Amino acid sequence: MKLSILDQGPISQGQSPQQALENMREAVQLADKLGYHRFWFAEHHNTEVFASSAPEISMAHLSALTKNIRLGSGGTMMMHYSPYKMAEIFKTLSAYAPGKIDFGAGRAPGGDGKSILALSEGKDTRFQDLYKKLSETLHLLKDENGEEYYNHNVIAHPINIVLPEVFLLGSTGNSAMEAGKMGLSYGYVQFFTGTIDRNIFDVYRENFQPSEFQKVPNVLACYMVTVAETKEEADFQARVSDITRMQLHTGQRIRRISPEEAQTFPLTDAERLFIEQGSNWHIRGEINEVVERLKHEKEIYGFDELMICTTPFAQDFKLKEYELLAKGFGLS
Repeated sequence: MKLSILDQGPISQGQSPQQALENMREAVQLADKLGYHRFWFAEHHNTEVFASSAPEISMAHLSALTKNIRLGSGGTMMMHYSPYKMAEIFKTLSAYAPGKIDFGAGRAPGGDGKSILALSEGKDTRFQDLYKKLSETLHLLKDENGEEYYNHNVIAHPINIVLPEVFLLGSTGNSAMEAGKMGLSYGYVQFFTGTIDRNIFDVYRENFQPSEFQKVPNVLACYMVTVAETKEEADFQARVSDITRMQLHTGQRIRRISPEEAQTFPLTDAERLFIEQGSNWHIRGEINEVVERLKHEKEIYGFDELMICTTPFAQDFKLKEYELLAKGFGLS
């Protein structure tokens, strides 16, 4: 099974955004050496806790510093960009790094209302026709004119390049049928909701039509994990991500506190219950137990690739997790 990584560029308390980006660079270089298949960069806007706002820039920089690993956007938030510009960006990336570039197309905003307004320069954004927007982008990636009148007379350059692998991302299954019809890989973000359903992937495969981008169906599932050599250490470290998620969902200011501070962080009964119910979205535990659980989930739900996202407080612990997972899944 292919094993990959999603990195959100987390900024821990006391750390600078610059250091968070340097941490991503260190992480992707280690992942490349360990044999991970893909390394994706998230797109987050107007937040103090994530430094990854421009995945295409990270991909360009880090493609020159890695050898085998594929680099991708997880995802590119389509509402903020024109199809023509997205095609130009990913064709340029693929020209510099042929066979190493993934275009993960996302339908979420990746930020709050203020950032949506700023990115659209106050104009109306295209919330309702993002599938059409992606279809238009695919035409342009293939050196074709678009179907929209404003793309009738343009070709996205550079032309005649190796096509990037294109994923349509989703977390509820609504996009599965569309991904299949377009002949794209499908990326399911399990940790957004903590749920996963084999029927979603069956719908994708039943509707799959081969394309220049993907000849056979391919499903990637992304899980949030925290692993360690003992369950106690994993629980200790995982508390940081649990509190961060609770703050996000309750509208509080988000701070990525240390695991020591997280153990005594004051919680209301409702906040404590929210965290206790998070075992489905955040899988944590001793490395061998987590590996076996994820392998079992692959068999139950039938996805083809596994991607992990881990957001501990300390960089050295995160790198240790990458090493444990690589060993646990037998990467070469």
